[in-house]
Amino acid sequence: MRSMRWGVLAALVLVGPLRAQETRPMTFMDVMEMRSVGAGSLSPDGSRVVYTVSLPHWKSGKAYTDLFVADAATGVARQMTFTREKNETGPQWARDGRRLAFLSDREGSQQVYLLAVEGGEARKLTEAKDGVHAFAFSRDGKWLAFSAGKAEDRQLSLVDLASEELAVTALPKHATPIRDFTFADDGARLFFTSPDRLDKDDVKRKEKKFDVRLADPEQAPVHLWSVDLKEKVEKRWTEGTGLTITAFDLSMDGRWAAFRAMPAGRRVGDITREEASLHLLDLGSGKVHPVLEKYARFSAFSPDGQWLAYSAPERFERLRNTKLWVVPTTGGSAKNLMAGKDLSVSAANWGEDSRTLYFTEAVGVDQHLFALSVADGTMTQLTKEAGVLAGSYSYEAKAFLLTHSHPRKPMDFYVAKPQSVGTPTAWVKVSDANPQVAKLSLGSTETVRWKAKDGVQVEGLLIKPLGYVKGRRYPLIVQLHGGPAAADMNTFQGRYVTYPHLYAAAGYAVFQPNYRGSSNYGEAFTRQIGGNFMRLSYGDIISGVDHLIREGIADPDKLGMMGWSAGGHLSSWTLTQTDRFKAISTGAGAVNWISMYAESDVQSVREFYLGGKPYEAWDNFVNESALKYIKNAKTPTLIHVGEADQRVPKPQSDELYMALKKLGVPVEYIVYPGMPHGLTEPRYQLVKMVSEFNWFEKWIKGKPEWFDWKALLDTLPADAEAKPETPTGSTAPRRR
Repeated sequence: MRSMRWGVLAALVLVGPLRAQETRPMTFMDVMEMRSVGAGSLSPDGSRVVYTVSLPHWKSGKAYTDLFVADAATGVARQMTFTREKNETGPQWARDGRRLAFLSDREGSQQVYLLAVEGGEARKLTEAKDGVHAFAFSRDGKWLAFSAGKAEDRQLSLVDLASEELAVTALPKHATPIRDFTFADDGARLFFTSPDRLDKDDVKRKEKKFDVRLADPEQAPVHLWSVDLKEKVEKRWTEGTGLTITAFDLSMDGRWAAFRAMPAGRRVGDITREEASLHLLDLGSGKVHPVLEKYARFSAFSPDGQWLAYSAPERFERLRNTKLWVVPTTGGSAKNLMAGKDLSVSAANWGEDSRTLYFTEAVGVDQHLFALSVADGTMTQLTKEAGVLAGSYSYEAKAFLLTHSHPRKPMDFYVAKPQSVGTPTAWVKVSDANPQVAKLSLGSTETVRWKAKDGVQVEGLLIKPLGYVKGRRYPLIVQLHGGPAAADMNTFQGRYVTYPHLYAAAGYAVFQPNYRGSSNYGEAFTRQIGGNFMRLSYGDIISGVDHLIREGIADPDKLGMMGWSAGGHLSSWTLTQTDRFKAISTGAGAVNWISMYAESDVQSVREFYLGGKPYEAWDNFVNESALKYIKNAKTPTLIHVGEADQRVPKPQSDELYMALKKLGVPVEYIVYPGMPHGLTEPRYQLVKMVSEFNWFEKWIKGKPEWFDWKALLDTLPADAEAKPETPTGSTAPRRR
């Protein structure tokens, strides 16, 4: 790669220490050192919250997680584990709420550990040779079950929590490997799924390095079983050669099981969740009742066992809104609780009264909490706070565990009671994973709306440059989200994909349009691009740029564009439709839908967007391909792709690069070794950001050169290891 002087970039990255009361611009390393919270869970009595915090680690190129426990009433948090370069994951509360178990690789392979919340060292519960895959507590508090072993011979064992020695007993070996499992509510049985057969020769040939891959191999059916923990006797619950159970739930009254299933046998292209059916199993009679033939997304029994809630569209077609339905377990017709509501809800939680469902749903650039009446479908919006809210309700703890983020604050956990959930000041904040963000100067984020050429209103976000002055025009970077059935929202943006605050610090405005095909704006808005993907979405984007020019914000002579996945498709399309942009960065984008159809691991959604299969809609596949118009390309283009991307495979980027080289268009091409559709290696994420940022600096601002490895290496911490601030509430480091 050619060298480049960093100019403004060097000033951004190599900022010196500042006094505590001052703020400074965000840097690339700030993005790389962002921590994330996850795996949040309320204790059964609602008094505590456990969650994980993931910290980046440069030397290994990974992120490692530790456990935190917070008081749900005060928000005071304690760091519970301190295992450097190891992971503590999947925390679950014991029934007494005084202990929790988790998975850890602190001593080699992944095992289960038990930790008393009030103090003391974590106790190792398992010594599984090939590690533990998953575990679960029984609701009576007597047992912890875990699955262990290699995938081809995974089996179940029990830990006796009532015994002082916490004795481990292996359950009778099942004939084939265990997949998923859960306890019956009374703790007397374990239910599990397992395939009908295992091809041992297939396993052995791979061990012997005969590791050729057969396309779309035959899959064994997977069925539901149980084992009685006292008698150690197994029972099979489902039959059939055409069925593979992918998930199941049990009712609390012990009378019912619900399961989702996919077709078994050899696949034809991609198998999608649209093919999942939903079934209700009477555990008394053993009879299976079909509930939904396809498009089953989620299911959950009401606490009283009288209802099964699930989500499904009203019409079995691509990208239709999914609605919440309920069906009586004892028989009767399913009821659509969201008829006439233009929302798409994929999951929900029951209230303890078995009469209310709670869910979060995005509306435009914000996401809120709603309650839905089972009796009459009345829907109530419970929160109106700007930002993105998610989470769930625990009818046992009688509280919500929420996550919330907005443009100036990364995601954290909050506890809220039902009676005050609509009042954000009453929420109890129980995590603070990124206190350092308070010291950063961030561009202000505003919602912008404009009319497309056909009169449809379109919405997006505008992040203004630091020190923005009204009436002054600024260079504009257009950032296009992927999907395309997704949206840019009012959340904190500090990831390698977009990182708008670095552009704001360098004097750019950043525009994130939610073009036609995006979610959150109703079913018609999302589906309208079917058969007209590129042209309609592109028109919305360009009309938004024109709006910002008319408003006196964007400099029409200093425009740049970047996108990944569907945003990459549209960036490459823009390259062939206009020369208004001074520079484009396109990542994991498609340019030839004919070749892309079979190269990719996904076909069905492309059939919707492009009007069929390529041999059914050849002309449209060609007309929607940027490669058809590539002779129009003039804009300097930077191309990114993961070498192992299966969603938008590397040949798509190869085709674009070769065409631009042959045409004499300025182009650079970065291939990220071993990376899938998203970049998971932190060093590659940094390369992507630095190269992209400086591509715009060169071609928009006229900086003389582009990329310099030494300057990039100089941004790393001295020991190539991130050492961010300790999250608020932690104690002195020691392993537990």
